[in-house]
Amino acid sequence: MSHSQPLPLKRQGEHLSDDGASAIKPSRLKIAIPSEDFDKKNSNRRIKDVEICVPIVYGTIAFYLGRKASESQSHKWTVYVRGASNEDLGVVIKRVVFQLHPSFNNPTRVVESPPFELSESGWGEFEIAITLYFHGDVCEKQLDLYHHLKLYPEDESGPQSTKKPVVVESYNEIVFPEPSEGFLARIQNHPVVNVPRLPAALNLPSPVPIDTMSDKERGDTKDHSLSQWFLNFSEADELLKLAAARQQVQAHIVKLRRQLSLVEGLPQLSKPPSGYECT
Repeated sequence: MSHSQPLPLKRQGEHLSDDGASAIKPSRLKIAIPSEDFDKKNSNRRIKDVEICVPIVYGTIAFYLGRKASESQSHKWTVYVRGASNEDLGVVIKRVVFQLHPSFNNPTRVVESPPFELSESGWGEFEIAITLYFHGDVCEKQLDLYHHLKLYPEDESGPQSTKKPVVVESYNEIVFPEPSEGFLARIQNHPVVNVPRLPAALNLPSPVPIDTMSDKERGDTKDHSLSQWFLNFSEADELLKLAAARQQVQAHIVKLRRQLSLVEGLPQLSKPPSGYECT
């Protein structure tokens, strides 16, 4: 396992499944340009003024097992890293290491292929360290993420449901500046990666057709057993929500203006009406 210097990470914005939770879109995580030694070792030729963006989501889904469950195994949960649109991250990420609480047997769990996830059971909440390792032509450093496992809903006034899980997810965009030609040729047609318009004079090797890969090799999470609980982080969905909220605000403003115009149109009373007692 590589022990290279981890990349710094800005504080994440989290989305919770509970109603009324605000959505915060964090800043992009920009990866440092690889060193010259890395380029020489991998025979990489870098493309200037080009950035590759990879949207990712990481989080946990926790199910309450009910009153019949033991106190030490009250919840079953899954921690994962997925593509923001449930696409295969294996084209960029080589492996993911999940660091669990020391009380677990073998707390350092290594997942070598997508989907990058693991499931466990327990009773306590704790912080999970998630380390992403990239393919050799992508990046020489790992990226450290941190996620707090949440088992109990915000509103604990009533009994916890065994059917509706507690879902907490965070969204981020990993940006790779000046990608190598090999990396770009390998992922330029892959849906998990946002590739900008490339220079017209740039000649890349023919990309690998996505549709020739088997479902196992693609490793997407579109048909995942937990996909019904995944949150939607697409920009189109966010724009629709903003448009709906704007319409509600505008309708409320119109209503208030009508009420104000009615109030301003009433005649001013010089004395209280009959039956009204001043105190």
